[in-house]
Amino acid sequence: MKSKFDDTSEMLRLKPLNGFPPLLHSLNAATTVQFPKLVNETAEASNVSRYEYTIDGKAATASRLGAAGKDIATHLNMSTRSGESATNLTALTWAHAVNSQKELTDALQSDIDMIEADIVMGKINNTGPDMPVMAHPPANSSDISLDSFLQQIKIYNDENAEKMKGVKLDFKSIEVFEGALKTLEAKIPEMTYPIWLNADIISGPVNQNNTIPVDPQRFFAGSSQFPQAVLSIGWTTRWSSDYNNGSYTHQEIDAMVVAIRTNNVTETGQPITFPVRAGIAANSQEELHDLVKAVNGTNNSTLTIWSSQNDYVDVAKLRELIFSFGFDRVYLDVPEELSSQLNLGRTENGGGGNDGNGGSGNGAATSSPALTSLVNFSLISAGLYLFSLYWDKIRL
Repeated sequence: MKSKFDDTSEMLRLKPLNGFPPLLHSLNAATTVQFPKLVNETAEASNVSRYEYTIDGKAATASRLGAAGKDIATHLNMSTRSGESATNLTALTWAHAVNSQKELTDALQSDIDMIEADIVMGKINNTGPDMPVMAHPPANSSDISLDSFLQQIKIYNDENAEKMKGVKLDFKSIEVFEGALKTLEAKIPEMTYPIWLNADIISGPVNQNNTIPVDPQRFFAGSSQFPQAVLSIGWTTRWSSDYNNGSYTHQEIDAMVVAIRTNNVTETGQPITFPVRAGIAANSQEELHDLVKAVNGTNNSTLTIWSSQNDYVDVAKLRELIFSFGFDRVYLDVPEELSSQLNLGRTENGGGGNDGNGGSGNGAATSSPALTSLVNFSLISAGLYLFSLYWDKIRL
């Protein structure tokens, strides 16, 4: 299936990946990735993708080495032949709206993999100066600041290397993001674990115009200084159990690609995950493959499928979407009821799907291989970015 964004440097040929060594040759040969095989309800092998994504190493400049390297790092644990372990990103587990000291303490003491929280400009316990604090709008007061929130997670991860947790920070406005930059500048360089910066930067489905998107130009300008951060960039959406007819349109996909390309995100090579709402994504398989194909040549790209509690979701179509991408390219952050209906077998290893014995898995355990891969991904990303800067310098 051809994409309007087809480019010979942005196709991913399906050849075996034997681990990290191909990175050393990525400037001399095409970087290739083998998707893991999944199984369906009858335990038959299923090709995880009908689409091609290519990173052409011969065409890559030194500044793009980081992108190719990150793509490999993300798939270090991926299956290259039947029976080997594979990265299963759907197995990662999440704690949501961790916006108080108690919620953070509980999350750190749990077995979840990723801590998601919201930031506003507000006060600590309604006193003192305004600062970035952990709260969801319209609240503007909290008992924990962004600085303390990130410091406590760092201390925990430093002391619990086998159980470390990633962080997803959700910014609802550009003013809050820019107000948090000084804190992020101090904290992110110290991180050796996944850090995601999330913002809805494009108006999206279905005719969603009540929420103002985060300004993409200013968001990308601020986030460009954090090469190890995953950019979680999405659309404002309108969806519910009653309002349930629509998809991500070609125009909305185009707007996202244009925002990425015109703001030099392809030059930073930062990894990208596209948060997509489950009910809408289920109706948008072709459009979402076009999207990933358009940017994967320079920025390793994944989907993060999310859903609100009462959203309408066509489960069969969503399952088909997930299988079409493969478990190595899809994070799953949905209510437990929907996760159970999908019956993906969210085990730590393996390609996923029902195992043919009735097992469906129950989420990731402590120190899952998927999170380990994300940690490797963060460390390697930063190193490769610095190498690319050095390479550009010596070429001058």
